[in-house]
Amino acid sequence: MNAATLAAIVFVAFALGYRFYSRFLAEKIFALREDELVPSREFEDGVDFVPTERRILLGHHYSSIAGAAPIVGPALAVIWGWLPALIWVCVGTVFMGAVHDFGALVLSLRHQGRSIGDLAGDVLNPRLRALALLVITFLTWIVLAVFAFIIATLFRTYPGSIFPINVQILFALGLGWLVHRRGIPILWPSLICFLLLLGAVFAGDAVAAQAPWLAQVSIVQWVWILLTYCFVASVLPVWVLLQPRDLLNAHQLVTALVLLSLGLLIVRPEIHAPALNLSPEGAPSWFPFLFITIACGAISGFHALVASGTTSKQVMKMTDARSIGYGGMLGEGALGLLAVLATTAGFSSRSAWEHHYASWGAAQGLQAKLEAFVDGGAVFLGGVGIPQGPASTFMAVIVIAFAATSLDTGARIQRLVIAELGGIYGVRPLQNRFVASATGIGLALLLAVTQGSGQGGLILWPLFGTSNQLLAGVTLLILSVWLKRQGKSIRYTLIPLLFLSSVTLLAMAEEMSRYWESGRFLLLGIGGAILICDVWILGEGFLVLRRARSS
Repeated sequence: MNAATLAAIVFVAFALGYRFYSRFLAEKIFALREDELVPSREFEDGVDFVPTERRILLGHHYSSIAGAAPIVGPALAVIWGWLPALIWVCVGTVFMGAVHDFGALVLSLRHQGRSIGDLAGDVLNPRLRALALLVITFLTWIVLAVFAFIIATLFRTYPGSIFPINVQILFALGLGWLVHRRGIPILWPSLICFLLLLGAVFAGDAVAAQAPWLAQVSIVQWVWILLTYCFVASVLPVWVLLQPRDLLNAHQLVTALVLLSLGLLIVRPEIHAPALNLSPEGAPSWFPFLFITIACGAISGFHALVASGTTSKQVMKMTDARSIGYGGMLGEGALGLLAVLATTAGFSSRSAWEHHYASWGAAQGLQAKLEAFVDGGAVFLGGVGIPQGPASTFMAVIVIAFAATSLDTGARIQRLVIAELGGIYGVRPLQNRFVASATGIGLALLLAVTQGSGQGGLILWPLFGTSNQLLAGVTLLILSVWLKRQGKSIRYTLIPLLFLSSVTLLAMAEEMSRYWESGRFLLLGIGGAILICDVWILGEGFLVLRRARSS
């Protein structure tokens, strides 16, 4: 099967989904009005609540949700064959993930920009608020520790990426100052910075060769540096670093998607992976684990945290929610699609693919998944004339840039959630943004360094997939209850809710059984606690949904 043909089919499906389905949701289900008062204007404070032009905010939102997860998930899931992964990315994105993200953003916009965890108390039951916020705190805790390790690993593997990533931070600070202090429109300065940044990408290997000490910085040292940076980024006003950096990242990702797509059209590579490979050695059953392995790239609860935690506080007008919420998820679906194709058509032969994906154990290592995407994407970039070395560096920079953006946003979300918990339990110091951020970052650092190599977060990473999808189910449940009270049809959120909750609970039950049999009692205990919390929230939520009446 030709990879370019498959890409064209999925891109057409995404375009039709945005043109027709998102318009239907915006007009008939969410009833968006341009004149609605939005939180960014009602509570403008210059730190978190900042009215932001749609294109800039789309860049922030897109970059924040499109971290490393829509790459590493598909890069592992193709072990079951390219066909199930491709169908789930396409159907999941259009009918589940984009609806979930769009709905979470609208819900937060109509509730003072509050987080989805906080809204669980208002929409479902007040006693569920703390439970939901604790689950969210756990998820962001893992994200911070693991994404810091991912970036540190890539810095060690591709030292040529260190220079452009740091140049990007400096450019972002300059852009923030130009736009918000000098009043200069951001488009042209951001494009100029982006072109200079591309130059930095292709100069990265030369800089690394001139500074060999960069390659000697250990992974755990990079983790310390990255999490210290996260603390600073999370307490700064969003316009100083977060928004301009995310806009530069959006330019990078769009450029990468265009170049990869052009490379696909020119090279027209054949897929060397099997369409179906439902019983690979050592792997769990494809059902239900395909739908957990590919989360970002189809549907992900973390996106609700971004939509309600940071994005809703910056939306300038209500009608922008369609392109940011629904459109942003389509962009991530495109990244997930290209990850599927890069890890199936980016190999030179069937035997090369089978060697890489010989077993679940061989394929699931973090470095194995990232290298499959980076090297496969570099093959596509070769079609537009980019040599293998610079192409690999460019792909590594893309992965790092978006993992770093998710790290930045995750740190800010963690700060806001800890502050909300401080309000619930009356701990006033936690409502201070510096104390809340230091608490969240400190706990993530503690988790990361529980193993000397900085990979302590990977101890709990097996719990992330199911916990993340359960959070997506909770978000869809909150949306369904709210829509029912508004007198709107809930089938567009209820069907994804029932499917996702069912497969996730089944997967988590299987995981708990495996943890018990293998004696992994830490994962069993923490996973069991999360499962109880989520089942409690879902159970009470379904009772509320059953009793809900239209207002």
